[in-house]
Amino acid sequence: MVAPHPCRAPCHTSSDVGLIGGGHVPMPGEVSLAHHGVLFLDELPEFRRHVLEVLRQPLEDGVVTIARASMSVTFPARLMLVGAMNPCPCGQRGHPEKTCSCTPLDVKKYLSRISGPLLDRIDLHIEVPPVQYRDLASASPEESSATIRVRSHAARALQQQRYAADGLFCNAHMLPKHLRAYCRLEAGGRQLLEAAMGRLGLSARGYDRVLKVARTIADLAGVESIGAEHVAEAIQYRSLDRDRWS
Repeated sequence: MVAPHPCRAPCHTSSDVGLIGGGHVPMPGEVSLAHHGVLFLDELPEFRRHVLEVLRQPLEDGVVTIARASMSVTFPARLMLVGAMNPCPCGQRGHPEKTCSCTPLDVKKYLSRISGPLLDRIDLHIEVPPVQYRDLASASPEESSATIRVRSHAARALQQQRYAADGLFCNAHMLPKHLRAYCRLEAGGRQLLEAAMGRLGLSARGYDRVLKVARTIADLAGVESIGAEHVAEAIQYRSLDRDRWS
């Protein structure tokens, strides 16, 4: 029987030691307890900024190293980070019917709790508008979770086959050399990504992550070539990048 993947959801009052690990005798924190699973941080800006900043190493390297005078301990931390947040302190910014009571300074201070380097390491930014009654009450059939699961498993199997000789398991683990080998873009995709680099102010890390997402979108579509439509969709998921975030 296969053990279920862990899912951890620490409170926003958690300390950096609780999140990363530590102590006199180093013990694993939430990021290691979520290894090969999901770490869910609700109300992301409510976490103390220095606590969020310690996530940068595990998100980049997949491990956490805790150094003490007498020892150095490395814990695994290959996880999927999922964060949720309001658009502003009152939660009404951008609402089609309600009025936001926050000042521009309030919004700026609230959003600035999440740094650019941390945001760079989050691949998908999804804005979720209020759900209307007609959508909640709709009886029209939607794509089932079972159907989505089949497509997801097929894409993961494709990735495992692609990286069999490289010791990787999925697109997220690609290094720059793998991007050059497996994420070659068509002319239209290159032009789109070049324009996005300037418009969104993407960093080199953001550029790499757009390529990984575009590769995954193409895999989900069952095609080997990354087309302009896959790059365009991947760019849409960077809605909170530099220019718009500020």
